[in-house]
Amino acid sequence: MTKEEFIKALKEIGINISSEQLQQLNEFYQILLEWNKKINLTRITSEKEVYLKHFYDSLTLNKVVSLEKIKTVCDVGTGAGFPGIVLKICFPHLKITLVDSLQKRINYLNYVINQLNLKDIEAIHTRGEEFSGKYELVTARAVANIEKLLGYTMHLVDKNGIFVAMKGNIEDELTPQISKKIESKYKIIKIEKFKLPQEESQRSLILIKNK
Repeated sequence: MTKEEFIKALKEIGINISSEQLQQLNEFYQILLEWNKKINLTRITSEKEVYLKHFYDSLTLNKVVSLEKIKTVCDVGTGAGFPGIVLKICFPHLKITLVDSLQKRINYLNYVINQLNLKDIEAIHTRGEEFSGKYELVTARAVANIEKLLGYTMHLVDKNGIFVAMKGNIEDELTPQISKKIESKYKIIKIEKFKLPQEESQRSLILIKNK
């Protein structure tokens, strides 16, 4: 995905990105490459793939949640900063907490935050299940199977908040039996399935609330 294709694809999901935000994403990409030589952050490193599979993919949250109306976000198991850092760049009003269990990644995330001069965003070294707080939006991208994931995240969802699991193909993971088990404790609001532009890989956004 070229930058021009990226801009166009974002417009189709309701996001208009500024030249300043594009510049920040480019700086983020350069830092990602630099740090990826030192610690294992991602196997995806080509610019076109990063813009498609990391940057655009992170922003597909806007398909199911109006990010302009959200104020607080917790990104559990953020890894290299997806979707959290990308959300902060494109929706600077958001107050974001990044949670990750590896100190090396926290060091990298803090470097990104400082280099890009991002405000109202912090990186916390802990596990989701050990963290506390309440957020309007909690999300996790490619972290664990859905049952385990709920144990890492749902206690962080505020009374009127929502959890969005960002997944690939969930046919094997979210069987009718598993869905029924989840629904005994939580409420599955929606499952949005779509394909990434160009490469056509399957994506799923699962929206879940506390009962």
